[in-house]
Amino acid sequence: MAKYLTIDIGGTYIKYALVDEQLHLIDKGKVATKRNMESAILQQVDEIIEKFLSVSSINGIGISTAGIVDRQKGEIVYAGPTIKNYKGTSFKKHIVEKFDLPVHVENDVNAALLGEIWKGAAQHHDQVYCITLGTGIGGAYYDEGIVDGYHLQAHSVGYLLYDPASKTNYEMRASTSALSRKVVKELGTDFTVLDAFDKAKLGDVSCTDMIRDWCKEVARGLSEIILLVDPSCIIIGGGISQQGDFLLHLIEEQVEEFLPSHFLKTEIKVAQLYNDAALYGAVYPFFKEEK
Repeated sequence: MAKYLTIDIGGTYIKYALVDEQLHLIDKGKVATKRNMESAILQQVDEIIEKFLSVSSINGIGISTAGIVDRQKGEIVYAGPTIKNYKGTSFKKHIVEKFDLPVHVENDVNAALLGEIWKGAAQHHDQVYCITLGTGIGGAYYDEGIVDGYHLQAHSVGYLLYDPASKTNYEMRASTSALSRKVVKELGTDFTVLDAFDKAKLGDVSCTDMIRDWCKEVARGLSEIILLVDPSCIIIGGGISQQGDFLLHLIEEQVEEFLPSHFLKTEIKVAQLYNDAALYGAVYPFFKEEK
């Protein structure tokens, strides 16, 4: 029975699971991401692979990871401050040489988008944009395949909409971290973003206004994406997407303010797979090849 190991590498945790023939994620787990000294993350990946190979056969390995990825080489070609000493990490070369297994390596936002197209909210859509709201903001675009750009740098949307007056860009104003800072400033250090949403849903006017102001910043970026790309669907990912229709309503009503009349034809949806999206997306190419 074919099984594929899927690994999602983030700055805080490395998550993993097996994907079986019924497309279920089984034997899920996670470990804290080590400081990447002396190829520590590559060693952690080795340990996860060895753990599964000791009890089961594996047909291939899919890796989702932060950073810009050259998927042909299976290598990190750019990494921000989230994971230090990461540029140049060649997962594919290392794993093929050590374990003799096929490997797909993909950027984490791209992987999340592939997961949502395959098993989640973007099924039956051909042109899909995914934006993930978290510590920063990431973007990915699918049009008969992932669109990377000539230099693999496309859809770094967090850097858009730079404001010289405040010296802030899109992700500094519209990430979940930005909302968290607003919550702490207005409610105090004992309150979280989740607390603010809970209070807003119960009718708290000040919390609703605070979240609406933040959603306006999110909407500003979504309108730019719609004008530039005109996708059939935009998927909003990240943990905050679990706020569902309440979040969607506040965003959608403000996207229209930034667009010409009747321009909002793109369907805006929240992710369905949440933390599992990238795990599915990392191994999607194997199943696509089998069709």
